[in-house]
Parts: sequence; structure tokens; C-alpha cells
Amino acid sequence: MDQNKPQEEDYGYNLFPERNSGKFQKGSIAESLFTFNHKCQVMLQFAMETSPYAKLLLGAMKSSGCAVYKDRHFSCEDCDGTVSGGFDATSSQNNIHQQSHMNRVVTHELIHAFDHCRAHVDWFNNFKHLACSEIRAANLSGDCSFHNEVSRFNFGLRKHHQECVRGRALRSILAVRKVSREEAEKVVDEVFDTCFNDHAPFGRIPHDKKDANFAYRDFENRDRYYANL
Repeated sequence: MDQNKPQEEDYGYNLFPERNSGKFQKGSIAESLFTFNHKCQVMLQFAMETSPYAKLLLGAMKSSGCAVYKDRHFSCEDCDGTVSGGFDATSSQNNIHQQSHMNRVVTHELIHAFDHCRAHVDWFNNFKHLACSEIRAANLSGDCSFHNEVSRFNFGLRKHHQECVRGRALRSILAVRKVSREEAEKVVDEVFDTCFNDHAPFGRIPHDKKDANFAYRDFENRDRYYANL
């Protein structure tokens, strides 16, 4: 696999047509009042303030010196329908109409941001790095929760969660990189076990909001625990 300097269009920027043109001037009153942008901003703010997934990730990054702010680090942009959002390490995006969907997308992208914060991730040239973060995002964001899988009419018993994570990570890679399915499957297989079992900063797989609340509570009480050792 040639991992050296892929073409710019391989990075998935073409999935966000608003970056090239827009009906309203960016930041204008018309944009904020008469487009989906306003609703997106409201849902984004609600997700960051109420989702235990998002609150834990934001807190973990802040404690690591990588604070994330809505107005500075998030951007509501139209997508072409192939993706619901994206993490752009150089400059994230949206095809969302429900708050629950917004919560999952924010969590998914914050996991990428957390990985970018804690490690020297080479998003553009190392497919193993990209695959690892996509596996973690699918595993920890609630993308593959039982409720979401049932709503997609996906059913399974033996290792269904693992297969869902594998499949969603694969689709994410194929959406943003011009590689063959065989190449993407190979790199996902190579890093799957290690990255699937990396649950930072949750400490567990948060299968639902209850699990995420427990993880957030543990994070909030971490200083009290270490003070008693």
C-alpha cells in the first residue's frame, strides 16, 4: 500500500460542498436565521452541555492541555450524504437532523480529537493510525449500540458489536480515502484487536448512556480516588 502523500481529494474534503460555495455568506445573519445552520448550532451546544460522552471527552482533553471549544473547533457544514460528520486535523461537519444523531456524531468526532491530542497521529499518510481511530470511534461513541443496530435492522448474537465496529470503521475509511476495499480491510484487521481494546478515556465500552454516565462519574471523581491512596 502506498501511504506517501495521497492526493488532496483523497482526504474527504470533497464530501463537504459548502467549502467550495454557499448560498449565504459565511457568518451572515441570513445564514444564521434561514438555513439549517442555526438548528445545527443549537443541537451542537445541547450535545456538548448534556451528553455524558461529550462531557467526559471534553474534560479529558482539557486536563491534557487540549481544550476544545464549540465556536473555535466546530463547524456546521452541509455534507453530501455519504457521511454525517468529520474530523479535520488541519482546520469538523454535518448531515444531522435529530439530537440523538448529533450526540453520536459529536462523540465520534471528539474521540478523533482526543486521539489527535494524546498521540502523534499521522492522519494523512499512515492508514493504520486512521483505522485505529475509526475503530475506537465506532466502538466508544454509541454508533454500534444495541438500540442503534436494531433501528438499522441489523441483528446478530455472536460478536455482533465487534462486527458492527469493524464494518463502520471500514466504511469511514472508504468514504475519505481512495483505497480499495481489500486494502482497507487489511489495515483494519491489522490493528483491530489493539484498538478495539483501547477504551480511553472511558475505561470501558459505553454501550449506552447509563454506561457513559458511570464513566463520566468515575472521571469526575478521579482526583478524590487518588487522594485517598
